[in-house]
Amino acid sequence: MARNAAIPPLLKDLNQRTVLETIRASAPVSRAEISRMVGISKPTVSLAILSLLDAGLVREAAEGPDGPSYGAVFFEPVPEAALVLGFDLGARFLRGAICDLRGETRARQDVEVMGSDAENVLDVIASLRLRLVEAAGLADDLIDSVVVGVPGVVDAETGQIDLATSVPGLEGVTFRTALSDRLDLPVTLENDVNLAALGEHWQGVARGVDDFVFLSIGTGMGAGLVLNGELHRGHHGAAGEVDFALVGLGQDVDPCAGAISAYAARLVAEHGAATDTMLRQPFDARAIFAAARAGDALAQDIVDEVARRIALHVVPIAAVTDVSLAVLGGGLGANGDLLLRPVRELLGNWIPYPPQVDVSSLGEAAVLTGALAIGLRTALDNVFVERPRRAS
Repeated sequence: MARNAAIPPLLKDLNQRTVLETIRASAPVSRAEISRMVGISKPTVSLAILSLLDAGLVREAAEGPDGPSYGAVFFEPVPEAALVLGFDLGARFLRGAICDLRGETRARQDVEVMGSDAENVLDVIASLRLRLVEAAGLADDLIDSVVVGVPGVVDAETGQIDLATSVPGLEGVTFRTALSDRLDLPVTLENDVNLAALGEHWQGVARGVDDFVFLSIGTGMGAGLVLNGELHRGHHGAAGEVDFALVGLGQDVDPCAGAISAYAARLVAEHGAATDTMLRQPFDARAIFAAARAGDALAQDIVDEVARRIALHVVPIAAVTDVSLAVLGGGLGANGDLLLRPVRELLGNWIPYPPQVDVSSLGEAAVLTGALAIGLRTALDNVFVERPRRAS
């Protein structure tokens, strides 16, 4: 008796994944359109869709695309099949958000953590998780994983945090394990500036750019490097620690807030009495930029020095990696109206292939957006691997 040839399980998985990704990218989409897009026969597409419907990963769309449907059935992904939690742990605030598989943020909240140590932060994250789930109005057990941006160098394998200065007790290998135990969920830690770069790559000014650097300038400074469309972490996970890039030059090239305040104090001491300056102690960075916008000549000189120091840090990155874009972020880097022109001019004068320079389009949400991007990628894989299987 003749037997029908069975479709190998691996081929069935590949067909289902291909169909699922096509539905995610093109929804609402019909069986016939999927078949044309991916080159799989209509019967095979139909079998794959049945399995995905059973697994709760896709559903029939309530509406088709614009235009006549001619009775066709259209499909769309189920965004609530899994959720992702993202957190951005900073010196002053913990920012949290929850998103679905469509990448849509379903809830976001920020809470103050200034002065908190690592143990207190665990409590704050656990509390914020509950509030986010409640605000999203979705089941807590749909959460697939958690991604946290932290101010330090992170070993991706062990979760070891080094060079973290803003949260006491954060360094070491215990934080990730303690947080995972507290939340009863898998936790991924990543350097916050790396996540900001990924956020800009996913939804920001670097969308579609495969080679770029994100330079964060605020109370501290760091860089996230994306090469060939992927985050470049380096051997120790320390790629982007630009604080060390110009060590040994024998001059102050730090563009961060504290260094600029000190520079302003020196200039005012040297020239302030002879100029009509608006600058006063304690020479806050925001006040300096505000004074420059108001036409204060001394403040403008300080801003020009900030631009020079930023350009000095972009140069070695651009010269070695040949990135096409440098994105400025952080509290100081966000002042694009004053910084972009001088930084661009300096780079154009100093190196033969200067990158384009732009300001972050995501602002303070960049780190959180990157955390959700990493979690979303993992969740999309997990829901497919762990889906219920249709009987053959």
